[in-house]
Amino acid sequence: MSGAFRPSTIMVTGGAGFIGAAVVRHLLAETDAVVVNLDKLTYASNPAAVAEFERHPRYRFVRACITDRNAIDAALAKFRPDAVMHLAAESHVDRSIDGPEDCIQTNIVGTYVLLESVRQYLADSTHTDHFRFHHVSTDEVFGSLGPHGSFTESSPYAPRSPYSASKSASDHLVRAWHATYGIPVVLSNTCNNYGPWQFPEKLIPLIITKALSGEELPVYGRGDQIRDWIYVDDHAAALHLVLTRGRLGESYNVGAGCERRNLEVVEMICDLLDELAPPGANHPRRELIKFVEDRPGHDRRYAIDASRVKAELGWAPRESFSSGMEKTVRWYLEQSEWWRSIQSYRGERLGLTVRPTVDV
Repeated sequence: MSGAFRPSTIMVTGGAGFIGAAVVRHLLAETDAVVVNLDKLTYASNPAAVAEFERHPRYRFVRACITDRNAIDAALAKFRPDAVMHLAAESHVDRSIDGPEDCIQTNIVGTYVLLESVRQYLADSTHTDHFRFHHVSTDEVFGSLGPHGSFTESSPYAPRSPYSASKSASDHLVRAWHATYGIPVVLSNTCNNYGPWQFPEKLIPLIITKALSGEELPVYGRGDQIRDWIYVDDHAAALHLVLTRGRLGESYNVGAGCERRNLEVVEMICDLLDELAPPGANHPRRELIKFVEDRPGHDRRYAIDASRVKAELGWAPRESFSSGMEKTVRWYLEQSEWWRSIQSYRGERLGLTVRPTVDV
């Protein structure tokens, strides 16, 4: 990539998370950079997803929380990265409804602490012209779409959940630190990711694991919410391009153009599992689908316009929704020992906070 930014050491926050681990794997495979994985190892972290790199000569791991300024300062001073890819976040909408404070602390305060630590690091550094801070965000900051149109980089922010509000705030902080303090930043917003190693509280792994266990498959409302989906390895490749070729101060929407209704996704998983792991007694897994009460403030539709990242950076997804889903389902079939061993979560319903009654 002639003319591209070429970092020699990249710090990835949240590198043991679902998307972060995919980024770590991609960077170690496709670059010569030292990769520093800084992760708190929360309930949704996947140490097994990066365990193969424990002895890799270019892999380093730091267990730390992004709200811990001393730990961040120490990691920057020790490893001297010339790029930070910031993926650490609380990302589950239902959990943010039940307990918004974690989102506020991690997504807003954590981003602020990280930016301030980077600002001091650059002030003490002699290579400020060779550094980038890549902030990774979500399409949920844009709110809910009607039946037509897609989110672009200039779409107005209209968050509708504690999670998306906290990510909106972090996006604004990054832009403000770029404009006010000159931090060299790039940003990206993505649609729903899926693939290997995703913690089974999100829709696709939840449905796969419940279906394999013969449990009911909960679908919010009538399952007519529409989401845009991208295979996680395709997203990781796009993030690498945004970091190395993106224009400073700019944002890039990353999506694969795979819009599907939630019910359509669930039915596709059921059919794939019936084909790859036939159920007993000839009962198709679609019979396990159960419609449940919708969550508060559930966005109707998301869709990403990824024309900028395609035109400017030459990115394109490799996986179709069909090929990506088959890879994902096969992976969970092969890795049943991993997801069955997770003791902290059994697919219980979250996000049922009751709206307060207001007397008028």
